[in-house]
Amino acid sequence: MLKFCLWRSPSSGPNAALERESKSKEAEIKRINKELANIRSKFKGDKALDGYSKKKYVCKLLFIFLLGHDIDFGHMEAVNLLSSNRYTEKQIGYLFISVLVNSNSELIRLINNAIKNDLASRNPTFMGLALHCIANVGSREMAEAFAGEIPKILVAGDTMDSVKQSAALCLLRLYRTSPDLVPMGDWTSRVVHLLNDQHLGVVTAATSLITTLAQKNPEEFKTSVSLAVSRLSRIVTSASTDLQDYTYYFVPAPWLSVKLLRLLQCYPPPEDPAVRGRLTECLETILNKAQEPPKSKKVQHSNAKNAVLFEAISLIIHHDSEPNLLVRACNQLGQFLQHRETNLRYLALESMCTLASSEFSHEAVKTHIETVINALKTERDVSVRQRAVDLLYAMCDRSNAQQIVAEMLNYLETADYSIREEIVLKVAILAEKYAVDYTWYVDTILNLIRIAGDYVSEEVWYRVIQIVINRDDVQGYAAKTVFEALQAPACHENLVKVGGYILGEFGNLIAGDPRSSPLIQFNLLHSKFHLCSVPTRALLLSTYIKFVNLFPEIKTTIQDVLRSDSQLKNADVELQQRAVEYLRLSTIASTDILATVLEEMPPFPERESSILAKLKKKKGPGTVTDLEEIKKERSSDMNGSAEPASVNASAVSTPSPSADLLGLGAAPLTNSAPPPSSSGSLLVDVFSDSASAVAPLAPGSDDNFASPDLASSEVVSEEPADTVHDADELFHKFVCKNNGVLFENQLLQIGLKSEFRQNLGRMFIFYGNKTSTQFLNFTPTVICSDDLQPSLNLQTKPVDPTVDGGAQVQQVVNIECVSDFMEAPILNIQFRYGGTFQNLSVKLPITLNKFFQPTEMSSQDFFQRWKQLSNPKQEVQNIFKAKHPMDAEITKAKIIGFGSALLEEVDPNPANFVGAGIIHTKTTQIGCLLRLEPNLQAQMYRLTLRTSKEAVSQRLCELLSEQF
Repeated sequence: MLKFCLWRSPSSGPNAALERESKSKEAEIKRINKELANIRSKFKGDKALDGYSKKKYVCKLLFIFLLGHDIDFGHMEAVNLLSSNRYTEKQIGYLFISVLVNSNSELIRLINNAIKNDLASRNPTFMGLALHCIANVGSREMAEAFAGEIPKILVAGDTMDSVKQSAALCLLRLYRTSPDLVPMGDWTSRVVHLLNDQHLGVVTAATSLITTLAQKNPEEFKTSVSLAVSRLSRIVTSASTDLQDYTYYFVPAPWLSVKLLRLLQCYPPPEDPAVRGRLTECLETILNKAQEPPKSKKVQHSNAKNAVLFEAISLIIHHDSEPNLLVRACNQLGQFLQHRETNLRYLALESMCTLASSEFSHEAVKTHIETVINALKTERDVSVRQRAVDLLYAMCDRSNAQQIVAEMLNYLETADYSIREEIVLKVAILAEKYAVDYTWYVDTILNLIRIAGDYVSEEVWYRVIQIVINRDDVQGYAAKTVFEALQAPACHENLVKVGGYILGEFGNLIAGDPRSSPLIQFNLLHSKFHLCSVPTRALLLSTYIKFVNLFPEIKTTIQDVLRSDSQLKNADVELQQRAVEYLRLSTIASTDILATVLEEMPPFPERESSILAKLKKKKGPGTVTDLEEIKKERSSDMNGSAEPASVNASAVSTPSPSADLLGLGAAPLTNSAPPPSSSGSLLVDVFSDSASAVAPLAPGSDDNFASPDLASSEVVSEEPADTVHDADELFHKFVCKNNGVLFENQLLQIGLKSEFRQNLGRMFIFYGNKTSTQFLNFTPTVICSDDLQPSLNLQTKPVDPTVDGGAQVQQVVNIECVSDFMEAPILNIQFRYGGTFQNLSVKLPITLNKFFQPTEMSSQDFFQRWKQLSNPKQEVQNIFKAKHPMDAEITKAKIIGFGSALLEEVDPNPANFVGAGIIHTKTTQIGCLLRLEPNLQAQMYRLTLRTSKEAVSQRLCELLSEQF
């Protein structure tokens, strides 16, 4: 239609053949330039153009813009069309304004005046055009100009229905973009009564607006509940012939019904018995209609009918107060579990997960266990299988735990890689929570490691060790079981860790059996040594020194191993240091000292399982892992929950290899046995509850954070201040690197070392006291704004509140990217120095590109993907002056440091740089392509970024532009 409008005119016959004549891109550009010159001459000519001609040429400009060409004139002519009294001319003017004029345009005042005139005209057609333009632009400037005017139009008694619809949706658009500019006032109580309007289109638009407003201002709109129930009752009890204009395939007003049900989910069950009873009748009617034979075989009928049904079930679950309705909803969903439509099966499983947490419907959900297990085995869609796993987890209790755990273990062997880690966590939690026989628990976890060892996180094997240590009755069985499991030719490394730890503590319980004598235990473990990673070898060395205490008869054999060149001259400093110290300890320490230092671990204190905490973090709040806590039947947790360490509590723990990442001073190794695992990856959680070790700065060194990126000194306020020390230059340097100095002044120095992998990251923050005086009440806090909190999960470890003069403390921040974000968190540090309160804040360099994973692709694949991302909103381009020398090697290093893969021989121009990668968040993955074109003569760059999300393209472009 638009193309027809643009080219179909008597005077533009040659232009109608534009696409037919343009055999190539060059021919099209030539043809368009000719047309642009013609239009420009018409606009600049002496002869005034009439309204029709002006409309025609503005139309052509709009079409040329939509073809992908820049338009830099014609804006004033489009604005002039807004003052026309002809609908078609005004329509084209508003269309041009909506598409081409941005909020920073100098013409915005003229446009606003024209819109105000149309809104005041009371002509419904012109008012509709003006409201559509406001909603399409939706800028903050539009909100400032009209947010106070539109509510008056909406609630005015003489406003026509079509205008009310447009006004409600326009106000909704402005509230979503600029909620602070939409005033709450007298109109809020009047807009609620639009739910009683005779025109269902007005009711539908008003319901969308009220639902959004009620989510942030529930008290203002609580009177809408009774009106929504009343309107819903009239719809669900009406025949399809009563609402002919709003009946969709024999379903009366399905969209309005869904919106009303969503509005009711913003509030608890109605307190008024009459309203509550009427709502219950509505929900029962919807459930009854779902059982009726379909009135049409068309998919549109079933889609509309099911949309209302699922929204009604969501409301029933939200209220969680009517046992009869909950059970009926469960039975209705059970019928969908074997439906041929995949989407219905998915939605049924998802809703039943929530129903399983209700005390009223839990038993009803359990009746479908065989169907769900069958879905797990036969379902082709991985997302449906994942929901089946969630439902099995949610419906599990003592009566069916062993059956469910067995089925999940069977499925785990063939499960998709994307959901294996989650299944492992759930199996571990269920096995622990519902274990009556702890030998079954040990067997289950060892079987879990055997089947999916790569996906068994440290939390899982830490947890089994905690439970074994805390329960005397299972220690001998655990030692015997792991010993037998280790005899398999191929053992997963996590099994070696568990075996090494348990045999080191309780190997003496099975040493009386000739088949598991001390020497056989040692030889079995040592046969795995050369196949393991450094952290596991460190654990095994700790096991060996434990054996020296448990089995003096093999002391010489162990000393020979520790004395070998492969240990004493090991390239890894951690293994070398352990071997030296353990050998020395076994040589000079008396039997009593060895027994004291290496005695059996004491029981761990009771705490929440770290596995459950990890699953909650992985799934996010509000999922079945949280909802299950409100089940009527709870099982008591096992005794013990702290993370294991393999030495006596009286001994000093060995610092992890990551404890001093910047080389700011090494703490001496004084312990005779290590934690169960050194931190092999920065993404693995550290479970130490002790404060971070304080390592003294090297004597005589004025600057142990020495770095070429040292920031200039900044003044620290003596009073609490909200000022953020941007240190923009240093902040931007961290965009393409992970290590260095973030901030420094005359008192304090802050260093960083971080690592990111997919949507997870870990940051070590080092605080160095540059003075000779203690810092007291030292409190660093990481702050996320309200906008940032939903997108970024940050967990910080506490630090010692006292920092000695010349000392350094370390803080660990665990990071999870939930969705794309624009801002950076703030690190606020408060402490007392010499009796004076100090307060400073700096931006923490956690930026979106940190979650980049590089992607290699061929030239053909790159440009094919480049063309797919051709929507104008998906591309952001920036032309800027070079701030640094234009060195090709430095540019390559920065692009790689930014996170993307540098694609060689892809761009036809070898001087250009091309990159590709994927931004990983918890909720989605966002593909990104970039192209950097340097102009050495002009000392300028052109950077083009294309992603599937406009905001991501904009943010990445801003970050990368600052690097050159």
